[in-house]
Amino acid sequence: MIIRTPSGCHIGTMAKDLKPHIGIYGRTNSGKSSLINKLTGQPIAIVSAQAGTTTDPVKKSIEIFGIGPVILIDTAGIDDTSELGRQRVEKTYQTLKEIDCAILMIADNQFGAPETEIIGQFNEYAVPFVIVNNLFKGISRPEAINISVLKDDPQPVIDALKQAIPESAYKKASMLGGLVKPNDVVVLVTPIDDEAPEGRLILPQVMAIRNALDNDCICVVLKETNLQQYFDTMPWPNLVVTDSQAFAMVSKIVSEEVPLTSFSILLARLRGDFENYLKGTPYLSQLKDGDKILMLESCTHEISCGDIGRVRLPALICKFTGKNIQFDYVAGLAPINNIEQYAMAIQCGGCVATRKQLLNRTNLAVKAGIPISNYGMAIAYMTGVFNRATQIFKK
Repeated sequence: MIIRTPSGCHIGTMAKDLKPHIGIYGRTNSGKSSLINKLTGQPIAIVSAQAGTTTDPVKKSIEIFGIGPVILIDTAGIDDTSELGRQRVEKTYQTLKEIDCAILMIADNQFGAPETEIIGQFNEYAVPFVIVNNLFKGISRPEAINISVLKDDPQPVIDALKQAIPESAYKKASMLGGLVKPNDVVVLVTPIDDEAPEGRLILPQVMAIRNALDNDCICVVLKETNLQQYFDTMPWPNLVVTDSQAFAMVSKIVSEEVPLTSFSILLARLRGDFENYLKGTPYLSQLKDGDKILMLESCTHEISCGDIGRVRLPALICKFTGKNIQFDYVAGLAPINNIEQYAMAIQCGGCVATRKQLLNRTNLAVKAGIPISNYGMAIAYMTGVFNRATQIFKK
């Protein structure tokens, strides 16, 4: 089953992509593919004496006791000098943007410029790593886990990964944690418009329903057209969460005494650079003619006339600012070029991205001194409810 959100996210993708990602790196024929086969217990990657067998990153999900499901990524050799070697190595380095932990394979005691360079990249992306020495000739390195990937039990590698993977990569944060308490009534306003998938709910709404139940709350799900009736006939709720695009209408119905926010802002708090979103969003009022905004999407999807990131939000920004604003779009984990050319970057909710993946993207803008925002926060700001929609998080 595929469930499409307004930004094209799929529930089938979420379960896979939100697992911790572990990349396996090293020179050609260092034993990377053999290790991933050993860890999974399956012939996932092709193993050959011929250098350059692995061309594109290969992904496989496994379960690590105490961590849960993780995704292993087998990559091309970092010393690949074949005809297509440059492109293969480039793809290998691109995976650094999505991993939570790394394994660096060495063999025959080879440790030189390629290893030093990729360790520098691990540090640049704040990726914890372990070194595994594949004992082809019985030579060991003191800082490495020394095993033969073809003969030995890989348990020492698994034990090292348990120590290296940060808890934030696998411990599930609570979407409503700290905002509600047991028996609170949470109203979720879920518009059914041309962007809503037929017969299904969008992913952030599903996540909010489940998390409200996990927090022992009373969860009420309704359309925006029924919200007034609810407030006229029922006791006021403890929290209202709405689709960001309905902020203008919903904020007029929901009393100022009732906390109000959106699904996208909850996701921003859960996975994104929330504090920099808060600081960067008001820059929308300072945009000038000719400024360029980078719209960051977490997935690749079919574009429709009601698309939030490519149609509705850009139109709202142009109307709000009264300026001639240009927009560029980068989807998934595609490279971002010349970040300095942008006046601002706006990230989607990130339904199908891990926190690490989102931070690696928005950090490019933060390091360049470029304000960043989130879809929901930007809409809240331009509809005049930004302070109200974020007030609940400042308590």
